Amino acid sequence: MILEMNNIRKSFDSLEVLKDISLSVDSGEVVSIIGPSGSGKSTLLRCATLLEQVDGGEIRYLGRAACTEENGAPRYASPSELKELRRAFGLVFQSFNLFPHYSVLKNVMEAPMLVQKRNKEEVRATAMGLLEKMGLESKCDAYPCQLSGGQQQRVAIARALCLKPEILFFDEPTSALDPELTGEVLKVIKQLAEENMTMVIVTHEMPFARAVSDRVIFMDGGVIVEQGEPEEVFGNPRQERTKQFLRNYEP
Repeated sequence: MILEMNNIRKSFDSLEVLKDISLSVDSGEVVSIIGPSGSGKSTLLRCATLLEQVDGGEIRYLGRAACTEENGAPRYASPSELKELRRAFGLVFQSFNLFPHYSVLKNVMEAPMLVQKRNKEEVRATAMGLLEKMGLESKCDAYPCQLSGGQQQRVAIARALCLKPEILFFDEPTSALDPELTGEVLKVIKQLAEENMTMVIVTHEMPFARAVSDRVIFMDGGVIVEQGEPEEVFGNPRQERTKQFLRNYEP
């Protein structure tokens, strides 16, 4: 088990965004999270990747606790332990989040060298291999402003993979892209799925989620309404709310 989240709760002021959510992800599994805007999908990812602190519940990576609950309150691991646990995951944002003043290659190499203290030549070889895999080896000296949105997102994926994570999170990776560029990025994610990369993908691309996932989770109102294999959730949903949502996404 790479990720376990148990009884996660999160509010912003009086707005309860996550209501007692539990989620686990096995090695090699691809989990897609779908649902309407405001359902809590991105907040769940931000809690999983320790960008937001939960109000209650438990988060574990590879069996090690990042957060436990004591007397109804969250207790996070020490900063040094959290730094270690952060090595387990990578995150690809919807808005790329590349450093504009760094070249493509430096964007990909920076974190493994700075955070993981890895050897420069080893990191460079890994980074170039990843850029080649993304079809971007000729762009290694370019800057983000010289790339299309699809190319920038593929650089962001290469950057996340260069950290050699156990699990990769995607937060609506195609929402900032037009349909043509969306296809470029989805093709890369599909290839990663075929290579058994463990992934959690928040997406509004329903045909893609159906094709690439081992499990689909439908969220609404801060809870998991339904989850199962893609053909179950898309082809024969049990919950009326799921049916209602999917009517807008007829293939």
